[in-house]
Amino acid sequence: MEKRRRAGGEGGNRGMEENTMAILDTSGFNNSKIYDHLNDDRLAFLEAVRTASLLPDNGSAPTRKMSEAIFHILKDADSVDLIIESYQLLIELDKRFPRVYLSKGEQSDSTSPAKAVSQIVMVEEAWLPFNFGLDSNNEKGEARNPSRSSLDSSGFHALIQEVANMKSSRNNNDVFNPEMLLLQFLKNMLLLQYLITVLEGDFLPRNCVYQENMNWTILRESLLNMLLVYLNQSSNFNLQWIQQFHVFFGYAIPFKGEQHHEIDSAMALALPEVKKCTCTVLKTFLVMIMELDSSRRIADHQGLTTRADSVRTPVVDIILDELIYDNDILCSFLQVFDPKWKLEIVVQYFLKYITKYSVQTRRSSGRVNIENLNGVLKCLSNRTSTRSIIKKISTELIQLLLAYAFQAYVLLSYQHVSKGLSDKMEDDKSNSIVEVCKNMISAFACLRQENP
Repeated sequence: MEKRRRAGGEGGNRGMEENTMAILDTSGFNNSKIYDHLNDDRLAFLEAVRTASLLPDNGSAPTRKMSEAIFHILKDADSVDLIIESYQLLIELDKRFPRVYLSKGEQSDSTSPAKAVSQIVMVEEAWLPFNFGLDSNNEKGEARNPSRSSLDSSGFHALIQEVANMKSSRNNNDVFNPEMLLLQFLKNMLLLQYLITVLEGDFLPRNCVYQENMNWTILRESLLNMLLVYLNQSSNFNLQWIQQFHVFFGYAIPFKGEQHHEIDSAMALALPEVKKCTCTVLKTFLVMIMELDSSRRIADHQGLTTRADSVRTPVVDIILDELIYDNDILCSFLQVFDPKWKLEIVVQYFLKYITKYSVQTRRSSGRVNIENLNGVLKCLSNRTSTRSIIKKISTELIQLLLAYAFQAYVLLSYQHVSKGLSDKMEDDKSNSIVEVCKNMISAFACLRQENP
């Protein structure tokens, strides 16, 4: 892992920092006219940062204080313009000046020629919107104030709860204010999108390097892993998130139709697209956690983890517990994920009900690996096993799960991405699509015999 400093350090934009805190400080200004001027100053500050950092080809990255100021504006804004402008500026700055990125180097030994290897590069002075524990840059060792310039793990958890509980807030007539409620909803969704984008930008290059060199420390130090470690110390947050994600995926934006006249037209136009994008990043967030769990499982099997790594229930297990408890949400959840994770969830769902001892078939007297789709299908082709499973799962649900699994498997085969399957389904690589189709027919034939 390599650490670098940005060219020119933080001095390039020092002059712009002088009035930053004055712009942000709104204490003592309750007059609406004065407050409007402060909002104008904030918009001017955002434009100045954009002009200095993004427009020139050699623009310099904003300083930590300036980045904190932009993030604070997003959290504190009370107008659609400020919310959108600060969010877009943060996203564009992260793309232009990434905190973590990949650099190609060469590695060689005496027996093989040099080959390109990926290396993680971390920018030392880059600002982060997260504050896990104490700030390492704080000389006094005091915790930073997360309400102004960063968010801690509990704040992140609370943000997801606020977004997911928007519908219930709509029904609270005591505090019902359509415009303010939707403004807060818009701000929270964009804030959540930005934070997950930061987690993704840190995790993806780390996971890429981990797949090459199996250095678990790289992932252990990722923002995503640190966030989950701190959140794991809270009570049953995992189950709460899964339930809240389903609620958020399922309900529509309130205040449509007859109530559009009560809110700002710009907000009414922005909300549906923002909600759609928020659903997308929430799915990205869940997939990243599952990828981290998959990498962690590999590290565990290879003895790369230590006692310092906290114990955490894999998110797939949490999803399965929720799906088994409430089958009504099964379709909506499976439709969210890509083929790889859809297949993983369905196979793991069946494993909850398939007896773990070796399964015998007419064609084979050996053990059958049931921890992949073909193994599940072979198990369902055995009348004794099928009869046992039907006692626990209805035939209608079995058919639905098999349909999703087969669709996902065919898509994976068609896209030639079997290499991306998780380690529990490595054996699927050797199974041809023809064999899977034959076993699928056999499984449905067996189901028909048990339930005509």
